[in-house]
Amino acid sequence: MSLFVPKFDDTVLVREAEAELLGDENTPVTIRLLADSSAAGGALSTVRATLAEGADGARPHVHHHSAEMFYVLDGEAEVLSGDDVVTAERGDLIIVPPDRPHAFAAAPGSTADLLIVIAPGVERFDYFRHLQRIRLGEATPESLLEVQELYDNHFLRSEVWDARRR
Repeated sequence: MSLFVPKFDDTVLVREAEAELLGDENTPVTIRLLADSSAAGGALSTVRATLAEGADGARPHVHHHSAEMFYVLDGEAEVLSGDDVVTAERGDLIIVPPDRPHAFAAAPGSTADLLIVIAPGVERFDYFRHLQRIRLGEATPESLLEVQELYDNHFLRSEVWDARRR
């Protein structure tokens, strides 16, 4: 087991009003960019994802170098972890280890508000901005394949997830 010691000197404070928001009340998913890896000395990257009723947050993927934590601030979320789909409610926490396929969405009939933390951190704000460009038609969905290594976000298929999300 290796020990990672982050290197930063100042307290990180991100005020909600100052955090960059991707999407708006007319989009099924909004992402609030809170702290990227560089702000926390590589310790973590964190965003807040707000999902409209039944909205998909992320398709099945895997991170080779980081674990991903989902804390349900409000609502109800479905999270794929390996071949299991669990439903998490307000106050529940799920941590997915590295190399484990995962995805998340608002549960059918529910909204979800999630705090998402990746540790150790990966510079990911530009990944979310890339997703925004895809949503706006400024980039193609296939362009994500070109940046999988850069953001340690590798897409895959999950029959379990596909069957659940139909």
